[in-house]
Amino acid sequence: MSRATQLDRSVDDEESDPTGETVLAVDGLTKVYGDGETAVRAVDDVSFSVDRGEVVGVLGPNGAGKTTTIKSILGLVIPTAGSVEIAGVDAHAHPRRVYRHVGAMLEGARNIYWRLTVRENLEYFAALAGQSGRAARDRHDRLLDQFGLLEKADTHVNDLSRGQKQKVSLAATLARGTEVVFLDEPTLGLDVEASLELRRELRRLAEEEDITIVLSSHDMDVVEEVCDRVVILSDGQVIADDPVEDLVRVFETQAYRVAVEGQVQQAVRERLGRRFDATNFDEVGDRTRFDVTLADGDALYDVLDVLRSAELPLVDVDGLDPDLETVFLEVTGRTPGADT
Repeated sequence: MSRATQLDRSVDDEESDPTGETVLAVDGLTKVYGDGETAVRAVDDVSFSVDRGEVVGVLGPNGAGKTTTIKSILGLVIPTAGSVEIAGVDAHAHPRRVYRHVGAMLEGARNIYWRLTVRENLEYFAALAGQSGRAARDRHDRLLDQFGLLEKADTHVNDLSRGQKQKVSLAATLARGTEVVFLDEPTLGLDVEASLELRRELRRLAEEEDITIVLSSHDMDVVEEVCDRVVILSDGQVIADDPVEDLVRVFETQAYRVAVEGQVQQAVRERLGRRFDATNFDEVGDRTRFDVTLADGDALYDVLDVLRSAELPLVDVDGLDPDLETVFLEVTGRTPGADT
């Protein structure tokens, strides 16, 4: 069974959480552009659900259907088939009712009004969701402080840098205090400190305020740290829908770092490379370290046989825990450095 097959399962096959409350339900979502032989199926029968207070990452290579899926959920693209419910409301039949439950920040879009000041943007978008008064202002002050924007609160957005505009977009999205928030590339343009603060804030919103967050990002560190679960799309279809730790666990103990005494000759390196995808040879003192990727744990004994035949005494073997980027590349069949 392939790893993608191991990870591929529909929402209907999952056991429901009796304590969970579904806030977002996507069922059979399909979007086809064009007709006949030239038709393009950008989204192909996508189904998944998200519970209240859950943070779900939507991942996939370019052209996988992520953006079209998110825009179809939000009503910015009219799907060819399928349904979307947000907070129990049919998103396509009652878009105005759904709007009060949803906030969104989309990459590449002007999510805020550049002629308004920073604070005016937060007040405006909060007012659209019925948020006003002292409680809203306290929330806005906290967001402005979190993103380092207090000193810029009365500055027109048009006069800010790109990174600062990104921060304002985030703050304005969170200022509404909606039940569901969609974030597309939320850390784009943020410095390291602001990115770390955002991760903490997203987890706090989910854990303390039961806000549901759907996040799409190329920053795998953000996804791995923030998300409870990831939905991976490829060619418009869901190919994986699992908790982050379950996805990573499938690949555990498949990669090892091996240390031996002495130098590994080029012929042995090539043999290890062909059979076990050995890489990262590093000579440290009188030892050599390298990494191997194996189809299963038993193949490690074959590696040890090669080392014994080359008279290379084994010093140490450590299992390498994969990160989410490794899993993503494996599941989608991408190669490191490919555009995702």
